[in-house]
Amino acid sequence: MPDHLKIAVIGLGYVGLPLAVALARHFSVTGFDADARRIGELKSGEDRTREVRAKDLKASTVEYSGEAGAIAGADIYLVTVPTPVDADNEPDLGAVRAACTTVGKAMGQDTGKRDAGKGAIVVLESTVYPGVTEEVCGPVLAEASGLECGVDFFLGYSPERINPGDGEHGLKRIVKVVAGQTPDVAARLAEIYGTVCEAGTYIASDIRTAEAAKVIENAQRDINIAFVNEVALIVSKLGLSVHDVLEAAGTKWNFLPFTPGLVGGHCIGVDPYYLAHKSREVGHVPEVILAGRRINDAMGGQIASRIHAAMGKVGRVLVLGLTFKENVPDLRNSKVVDLVRGLQSYGHEVEVADPLAAPDEAKALYGIALREDLQGASGFDAVIGAVPHEAYCALDATALAGLLDADGLLADIKGMWRDLDAAHEMRRWQL
Repeated sequence: MPDHLKIAVIGLGYVGLPLAVALARHFSVTGFDADARRIGELKSGEDRTREVRAKDLKASTVEYSGEAGAIAGADIYLVTVPTPVDADNEPDLGAVRAACTTVGKAMGQDTGKRDAGKGAIVVLESTVYPGVTEEVCGPVLAEASGLECGVDFFLGYSPERINPGDGEHGLKRIVKVVAGQTPDVAARLAEIYGTVCEAGTYIASDIRTAEAAKVIENAQRDINIAFVNEVALIVSKLGLSVHDVLEAAGTKWNFLPFTPGLVGGHCIGVDPYYLAHKSREVGHVPEVILAGRRINDAMGGQIASRIHAAMGKVGRVLVLGLTFKENVPDLRNSKVVDLVRGLQSYGHEVEVADPLAAPDEAKALYGIALREDLQGASGFDAVIGAVPHEAYCALDATALAGLLDADGLLADIKGMWRDLDAAHEMRRWQL
């Protein structure tokens, strides 16, 4: 592998930035993002996703640019852009197509070298249904570059597997699945990724297999969470705590440790729809996959209904947490919004706080004005622990009681206050 290898990472979010910084320790890396604000932040050493430590970001040799021309002449292009769904829960490949158009134009540019762009490898890291890399990306790249796929440039696929906010399962510690248009391409990608993935690489038999493997990873998790969510709805009607039930069941060696809650975000809450789309396309109705999605998509409304019933009146409600999961600032596809909307539909006045979420983003995405902090917060008829951020898990009984009215309800969706000191008498509800 040449030591002068040039790599371009397209999309510098939760996946792309850590990847670019890691690869830059070994290769010449240019990071491209169409968001000028994001480029400005990174150049100043700021990462709003909190996935890269400030000292690592400042020490990195990554060249950041929002200009497409900056990625011309790269040997490897890694595309790490979002793959959301539209209003009908159908795959939205707009960002993938746009990124491939940008890469294609860069490959086709005359950089002063002979056969500029020829022989480059374009790798998609985004989660997609089987066939997207070859059937969507390949033609878009060819058209934008004027080059022939499989002759002048080649395709690869290596799905992202990082877990945002999880310091234990980062890029280095997760086996990297790779696949290439040819065995030589796959081997080259395994060698490149192997420089930053200490857990090693796994070469899949072909690109479509790697795409399928990734999309079922999140679909499987979604189904397992849907099961415990349904269990939670059942046992709560029996007057039982689902957390107590799961703790007891978890003493069996092969019981899977999934917990109930709101399932959103840009992966688990989205990827099953990609698999379902392809499934219907080939004539199979994906019953289990879509059943899991229906259960998880409905949880916000279900929880709102049960908290409303437990309150016994309409009043002021404080929701703690808005991001899609704990200890990350990511607001994309947060299902806490469904909870908020459900409570509002019953007439409750709802305030939302989140120490990690960006207020301007919350306003732009959901029309929610976040409280700055909990200073002066009191007299609520209900306080709901929606996202177990460290700051909220650390709240003790005195602090929580101080937020509530005398007969207020403390509602705990994630079981973060199960062991709370009961010195203060509070009405309690938990999923």
